[in-house]
Amino acid sequence: MEFGLSEELLAMKQAARDFTEKEIVPHADKWDEEHHFPVEVVKKMGDLGYYGCPIPEEYGGIDVGFLAQALITEEVGRGSSSIRVAFNTQCLGTALSILRHGTEEQKKKWIPDLISAKKIGCFAITDANAGSDVVAMKATAKPDGDGFILNGSKTWISYASRADVALAYAYHDREKGSKGLSAFIVDMHLDGVTTTDLDKLGTRSSPTSEIFFEDVKLPGDALLGKLGDGVKICFGSLNQTRLCCAAGGVGLAQACLDAAVQYCNEREQFGQLVGKFQMNQEQIATMAADIEAARLLTYRAAWQKDQGQLGNTLEMSYAKYFAGETVTRCAHTAMKILGAYGYSTEYPVARYYRDAVLYQIVEGTSNIQKMIIGLDQLGFRKANR
Repeated sequence: MEFGLSEELLAMKQAARDFTEKEIVPHADKWDEEHHFPVEVVKKMGDLGYYGCPIPEEYGGIDVGFLAQALITEEVGRGSSSIRVAFNTQCLGTALSILRHGTEEQKKKWIPDLISAKKIGCFAITDANAGSDVVAMKATAKPDGDGFILNGSKTWISYASRADVALAYAYHDREKGSKGLSAFIVDMHLDGVTTTDLDKLGTRSSPTSEIFFEDVKLPGDALLGKLGDGVKICFGSLNQTRLCCAAGGVGLAQACLDAAVQYCNEREQFGQLVGKFQMNQEQIATMAADIEAARLLTYRAAWQKDQGQLGNTLEMSYAKYFAGETVTRCAHTAMKILGAYGYSTEYPVARYYRDAVLYQIVEGTSNIQKMIIGLDQLGFRKANR
């Protein structure tokens, strides 16, 4: 087994770290405090090709693979968990799905603008009463002449209120059950589309919204794939967006460790650095080991995708679950080490703490990941089919 990164990947990782330190870290706390969405930074990352790692050059991508995408996502997530979301809205949850299932016309029309961030994207799965239970969604897109009429609502949709395009899931025929669910590329500027921003505990530089579709007239070429492909496209997409979550969780966990280490080497109590206390050493060691394990699980899943195994659901669940648990533990540990300073806004640890729990929720909760793993191990339903 080869655990080393190529010189090209190391250079990309370092460039992403340098970008993050210069363009994101100095402003992340202020953006968070003001609930500001730094669209200029999101677009700048598009100019740098950061969203095009798994996309062929003919559609504007840089075609360097999923491991490269994970490395860049990790570094950006280390600086701001909010900005990390863009890797899903611009590529893994949108452009990549269009690449895998779209017509040539759809690919040329949408992918270059998404991965360059000329157009802001989002993907709309969750209904108010259908989160983990995807097939319980109520949204409909009824066939109408050569097109469709889209009605319904979506909630907790990242970037929706700023988006130019959404990949939305809705039933074209509810009577057919899961086979009646389809995927649609929706121009968010069409008549009948409205959004309302939601307030939330963390990730506050990433706008999250409800979307309301009221008699939205979609053209026939809004359909992605074939009628009834919605479940396949949706779950295939989630298996890729979970990579972004796992990598972002690793990055944020690393930020928690970095802050704790710095504090331990600066703060004195009882006449010595607090890093000299064995209890703090134990906590630092546990954080570091957990992060390394989460990182290796994430890199393995990304590497498998580069070998053509885009359906590596089991390995992706291992990575997403463990990264989500790790970052939450690391944020709590960093808070305990810094004490009142961690609780204050003087240090970014308070932001890390609020942001961390999201990784146990989005793109399939920790319980969903454990269900996938448990069913596979028991032989009831194999994850990689």
